[in-house]
Amino acid sequence: MPTVFAATESSVLVDGQPVEGVQGIDYRMRRARNNIYALGSTERIGVTSGAYEVEGRLRVASASVALDALEGEQLFQIVANLRHGDTTTTVTFDECFITDKAFDLSVGGHGQAVYGFSAARVREEH
Repeated sequence: MPTVFAATESSVLVDGQPVEGVQGIDYRMRRARNNIYALGSTERIGVTSGAYEVEGRLRVASASVALDALEGEQLFQIVANLRHGDTTTTVTFDECFITDKAFDLSVGGHGQAVYGFSAARVREEH
């Protein structure tokens, strides 16, 4: 059975301070890989691993004063405490910096800021 986390029970911290109005968080981890082939063969016999990167986006209702205050190459940490009932997972993003920010305001809705970030590493604790 899959684990389903509830956004209403989860929380996000930036440098230990709660971020109000979080609408969502998404991220991806990617590692560069190269195939190794035997001479005279088209079949892969191994793989080498290279650079590792983590990128994510944090969506916040209207805006976040704490995230707006982060400028340039200022490093920070994001901790996402994901919950559903008694099930919890903590996802920690270390040495983050803001890569971009977007803002959207549509008719009949409310403003939403999307903060793009890059992290040196991500750790998941179950």
